[in-house]
Amino acid sequence: MTTEKTVVLYPALGVGHLNPMVQLAKAFLRRGVAVTIAVVDPPGKDPVLEAAVARLAVACPSMTVRLLPIPPACADSHGAMRILAELRLASPVLREFLASLPAVDALVFDMFCIDALDVGADLAIPTYMFFPSAAADLAIYLQVPGCCRAAPSSFGDMGETPLRFSGVPPVRALDMPDTMVDRESELCRTRLQQLARMPEARGVLVNSFEELEPRALKALRDGLCVPAGRSTPQIYCVGPLVDGGVSANGGSGERHACLEWLDMQPKQSVVFLCFGSGGVFSAAQLRETARGLEESGHRFLWTVRSPREEQSKYTEPDLEAFLPDGFLQRTSDRGLVLKNWAPQAEVVQHEAVGAFVTHCGWNSALEAIMAGVPMICWPLYAEQRLNKVHLVEEMRIGVAVEGYEEELVRAQEVETKVRLVMEPDQGKELRDRVAMAQEMAAHAVKEGGSSDVAFYAFIKHLEVSKLDNTKAG
Repeated sequence: MTTEKTVVLYPALGVGHLNPMVQLAKAFLRRGVAVTIAVVDPPGKDPVLEAAVARLAVACPSMTVRLLPIPPACADSHGAMRILAELRLASPVLREFLASLPAVDALVFDMFCIDALDVGADLAIPTYMFFPSAAADLAIYLQVPGCCRAAPSSFGDMGETPLRFSGVPPVRALDMPDTMVDRESELCRTRLQQLARMPEARGVLVNSFEELEPRALKALRDGLCVPAGRSTPQIYCVGPLVDGGVSANGGSGERHACLEWLDMQPKQSVVFLCFGSGGVFSAAQLRETARGLEESGHRFLWTVRSPREEQSKYTEPDLEAFLPDGFLQRTSDRGLVLKNWAPQAEVVQHEAVGAFVTHCGWNSALEAIMAGVPMICWPLYAEQRLNKVHLVEEMRIGVAVEGYEEELVRAQEVETKVRLVMEPDQGKELRDRVAMAQEMAAHAVKEGGSSDVAFYAFIKHLEVSKLDNTKAG
């Protein structure tokens, strides 16, 4: 009889990284594996993340949550560099915590927490990477260090130039992640060092499933994404790991008012617009979007934050001030505008929703796939533009708004794409393909499905790794 295994999960900072790691934890717990989530706890941390951690401790008592307090990062560091600096400061705290535990079968770290490789090696703990985005992104990231060195200039200077990576469609240089656009910057150099170390992990758990990304996974497993002489870690597709919608409204159990509104709308008649925790637009863009929605004639549910230029002054948007005059009144019979937040997982699953205008965060894309809802892709930052390429060009379950990389997406473009996806004839092929993806996703996570099998293969790998470590010791 085998003893219970213990896995420590180590997410990066930010709700977009914590949430999929929590879903991974739940998947481990369902399979009889004890889980501790070690969460970096910087001074003055993001209140959204703080609230998410507090909810987690209450909602899932079988999961141990351990905060890792760290000293302040250098005052000069900002944005992504600050996050990377804070994660670096957390390594000794993580090491001390792991050393205090009676036994750890594996350390599973987020893709930004590369320094955890050294901590795992020091303590002889088998160390694996969790990649919370698409397998196609992983294929690209493993190839970026070589591509960046060979490029004639920084990606940020190459505009529409197509970059060619094994396993994925050509990617325009301007669609590469923000952290990789300037190869002379400290941020880009740091990220390239991290990407080059990814193959050191014993294996990679990917938040995707075999049937969704066969081409990227074949390239990864054929060794086409790592430099000659290096081997690709074992890839385990264990997704989609998404929130099933039960935790909306902070776990209070109360049903959000927008769901009652959706109950009154015809099936697949509503366009849902929601752009993640960091989706902020200019006032001009909010007005253009409103005009496009109005002209489309379709029902809509739209989550709006204060405009970018007003964020410091208004935590809650003044809709009358930021949207076109009379817009709310003219569309009151077919539209609902929410301030700041919507229970996205529940909304996307509602049968009244017929299209999802999304920033292409991978968590959101998987929620749409699980719900069988076609996407209108409007990427904003991070790896979202890459995800747009996969969703639109490879999987063909979304369409992109033209001009997202410029200052303004025009009202006519919003109207055109809403009509394209929502109207019966034009959007049929898109809906058929996403329905097929939904069916494949549901099958993947069932007992005996590809992701379920991959999970058990990973657990089996832990037994081998532990045996190897015991022999080495």
